[in-house]
Amino acid sequence: MTEQNFEAIIVGAGFGGIGAAIQLKRLGIENIVLLDREDDLGGTWYVNHYPGLTVDVPTTTYSYFFEPNPNWSRLFSTGPEILQYANDVADKYDIRRHMRFNTSVEGARWDDEADLWQVALADGSTLSARYLITATGFLSQPKTPEIPGIHSFEGRVVHTAEWDDSFDATGQRIGIIGTGATGVQIIPELAKNAADLTVFQRTAIWVVPKVDIHFPTLAKRLFDRLPITQRAVRMITDNIYEFFIHVGLHHRQMPYRRLNIGATDLAKVLRFAQIRDPQLRRELTPDYDLGCKRPTFSNKWYRTFTKPNVHLQTSGIDHIEADGIVANDGTKTTIDTLVLATGFDLWEANFPAIEIVGREGRNLGKWWRDTRFSAYQGVSVPYFPNYLSLASPYAFLGLNFFNTMEYQMRLMERLFGEIKRCGARTFEVTEEANARFLDAMTERIGNTVFVAGNCATSNSYYFNPQGEATLLRPASTKSAIRQASEFPLTDYRIA
Repeated sequence: MTEQNFEAIIVGAGFGGIGAAIQLKRLGIENIVLLDREDDLGGTWYVNHYPGLTVDVPTTTYSYFFEPNPNWSRLFSTGPEILQYANDVADKYDIRRHMRFNTSVEGARWDDEADLWQVALADGSTLSARYLITATGFLSQPKTPEIPGIHSFEGRVVHTAEWDDSFDATGQRIGIIGTGATGVQIIPELAKNAADLTVFQRTAIWVVPKVDIHFPTLAKRLFDRLPITQRAVRMITDNIYEFFIHVGLHHRQMPYRRLNIGATDLAKVLRFAQIRDPQLRRELTPDYDLGCKRPTFSNKWYRTFTKPNVHLQTSGIDHIEADGIVANDGTKTTIDTLVLATGFDLWEANFPAIEIVGREGRNLGKWWRDTRFSAYQGVSVPYFPNYLSLASPYAFLGLNFFNTMEYQMRLMERLFGEIKRCGARTFEVTEEANARFLDAMTERIGNTVFVAGNCATSNSYYFNPQGEATLLRPASTKSAIRQASEFPLTDYRIA
C-alpha cells in the first residue's frame, strides 16, 4: 500500500542528505522526506562515538562551503563538535521537520507507468516520489571480520561503529583488531587504562605528525563577526590539503615524486623519534606506497606501542576461542574484551546500500558487479531515471566529504534548474555520457599511485572487488566543481 507521495525522497540524514535537502528546498522542491534508520540525524558522526574520535581533516575545511562554523574549538575537532554542527545546520535550514527516524528502507523500484519511485520500508509500507536520492554515505555498514570462532568468544565484543559508552577499559585485557584510521584514534585511548592491550595488525598504516591547535576565543570571535576571515583560512587549508592529496596520488610524476618521498621520510622520522626498538619500527612500517590507502595524522600512535601494557601482533589471526585469540604463530592472547576497529563493508554492503531497481528491471548492484562500477559525475547511472546516488563510484573527492558535497549540490542546481525550465518530468543520464565519463576516469586513474604505484599489499578500501580504484574521483576540487556547473545538459535525456 502506498502511504504517501512526495516530490523527493532522500535516504540518509547525514551530511549528504542534509546538503541535498537544502539544495532541493533552494530549488523550490519542498515536499521532501529524509529517511534514516537511526534515531537521530548525523549519519556516521551520530553512529560513531568511540573514545578519541576526531575528524582527520582540518575542520577549517570540513564544513559546507555556504555555512562556515566559527565555533570549532581546534584544528582537528572532536566527533561531538562535528555532530553538533550537523544539528545546527539542520535547524538553521529547517531540514529537521522533513526527517523520519527509525525508518529502515528495504529497497526502491522505478515505476515506468507512473514515472515514480516506489520505496519499500521495513515496516511493510511504501512511499512514492518523483525523485530518489540516496545519501547513505561510504561508511555506514560496520564490517565484522570473518575469522573462525569469532562468534564463540564469550567475553565482550564491541565494534567501534557500535560503541558501548558504558564500557570501561580500566583493568581490562583487550584485544583489538584493526589499525586503520579508527584504530589510530582509539588505540592510544584504550592504552591509557587497559591492564593489557594487544593490537592485531594486518596492514601497517602511514602516520604523519598531527599539527593540531586550539582556536583561541579571539579567533572564534573574529570568525563570527567577519566570516571573510574564516573563509580566507579555509582557502589556505583547502589548498594545502589538496596539494598534499595531489602529491600522494601522483607520486610517480616529477616533481611530486620528490615531495612524496619527503612525506614518507616525515613518517619515518616520527617512528624513529618515538620508537627505539628497530624490530618494532619495522613491524609498524608500511610496505606499500603512501597514498594507496587513507593515511592519517597522530602524535600518539607510535609512542603508544612503547608502553609496557601494549603489544603488537603481526603474524595474523588463526582463530578465536572462548577466552582469547590464537595467532598464526601459535601464541594465544587471553582477553576479556574484543574490540573490532575493522571499519565498514564499503563495497559489498554499500554499493548500493539498498536494493535499487531501475528501468526494465535493471538491478543497480548486480549491474555494477556484472559490468564495471561507474556513475556519471559520481551521481547518475543509465536506466535509473530521476535518481541521484551521492555515494557512488568516482564520487569521493579529495578525501573531504564536504568537497564532494559541494560539487554534487552544484550539479543538482544545474540539472534541476533545467528540468524546471523545461517543465520536464524525468531525467536520465545517457549510456554514451556514462561511458565517456568512465573512460576519462579510467585514463586519469592510470596516472595515479593506484595503478602506477605499489599498492598490492595495502588492503585499501579505495579498490573495488574487481581490483579497480573506483572510490576516489581523480580530479581536483576546482575541476569537479567546474564540471558539475558546466556539464553538457545533452548528457541527460530530459523529458
